[in-house]
Formats: sequence, structure tokens, C-alpha cells
Amino acid sequence: KEKHNHEFVFVTEYPWSVRPFYHMKKEGTKDLTKSYDLLWKGLEITTGAQREHRLDILKEQAVEKGLDLDLIKDYLNFFKFGCPPHGGFGFSPTRMLLLLLNLKNVREVTFLPRDTGRLNP
Repeated sequence: KEKHNHEFVFVTEYPWSVRPFYHMKKEGTKDLTKSYDLLWKGLEITTGAQREHRLDILKEQAVEKGLDLDLIKDYLNFFKFGCPPHGGFGFSPTRMLLLLLNLKNVREVTFLPRDTGRLNP
């Protein structure tokens, strides 16, 4: 906030080492992805990326991450017939509520929080 006078910050081009194998790498690099996080008040409220849709590259990246291709063969099979360029994102309404209500713990805005001592909802 001090630098840009705003509470929302997009962090882009995450290192590939911390992203899933199916995130697309940025052209001309081996270690950056076409991905982002949106931070609000220092907390991630959404994350997204362009996904890899080319089967040969997807297989290479899976192997590079140490995955057994046989274990993800059904996923990879989908790409054999062609897949258009695509992306995805995840949004956390609970984190947004946490910040909107100025609460300290996400359990306070979660309908059925998962706690180590909870046996029933």
C-alpha cells in the first residue's frame, strides 16, 4: 500500500518451481509461469494461470516435476484430441470476508471450519 497507495496488488509471473506442472511457462523463460495472485491487504484472495494445452509440453513438465505419467494418463489422454488454449482461477470468498470484516481467523467466516478437535459439523 505504501508504494502504490492501494490495498490490491497483482503478483505475476510466479516461479515455475512453486506452481503445478500444468501451468504454462512464460515464453522465452524456463522458470517463470503465466500466472498471478491477487493480494488484498497482504492476503491472497485469488490465484490464476494460463494452463498448458500442448500434450508434448505437458508431459515434459510433468516429468520435470517428478510425476509418473502412468498415474496421470487419464488426464493426459484428454489432450490427445486437442485442447484449446485455456486458463483457470480460484477465488476465496472466505478470505475476502475475513478481510472485509476485519477478523483474525478464517474459521470465523467459514460455515463448517475444519478443526483438529472437531468431530461433528
